[in-house]
Amino acid sequence: MALVARAALADGRRGALLTTQGIIVGCLIHGVASAFGLSAVLSRSALAFETVRLLGAAYLILLGVQSLRQVFSSHEASEPAPHATRRGRAFLQGLLTNLLNPKVALFYLTFLPQFVTPGPGALAQSVALAAIHATMGLIWLSIYAIFIHRLATTMRAGWGRRALQAITGALLTTFGLRLAFEKL
Repeated sequence: MALVARAALADGRRGALLTTQGIIVGCLIHGVASAFGLSAVLSRSALAFETVRLLGAAYLILLGVQSLRQVFSSHEASEPAPHATRRGRAFLQGLLTNLLNPKVALFYLTFLPQFVTPGPGALAQSVALAAIHATMGLIWLSIYAIFIHRLATTMRAGWGRRALQAITGALLTTFGLRLAFEKL
């Protein structure tokens, strides 16, 4: 949610929705990987898990620091930069943040299989559950993205937008640091 808020502040509504789409594509990739048993490799390999965890932490910290730098830079952070390059980056940031989060892989590995009946249709059931989860996430994050964009628009002319961006930057940095130093 902090990443979607960051995108709404930096790239506007479209950037936030593209970030949401990237996150959802990441969920679908994790869901399909779990259905084929690939997430089990991540959960059983300490090196793979640690690598993904540290890459994800570093990426969150990078995004958080970038947000904080924008807040404290000399140019006004109140206007989103709506050009195509930033929007393409918004999708990629959502995708990478999700793919580099080992907890998402573990969610798909541990939670969804509880609802799958073993047998020939297990793969189809797993993919269907991942699609349902992704659809729910798409709806929720899209509503949230639009809400944050509208909130940012009403706060466009003042300190409120910069404060909101500083909060999201601090949250992303904090989440990254927490992930980096968390003992699992």
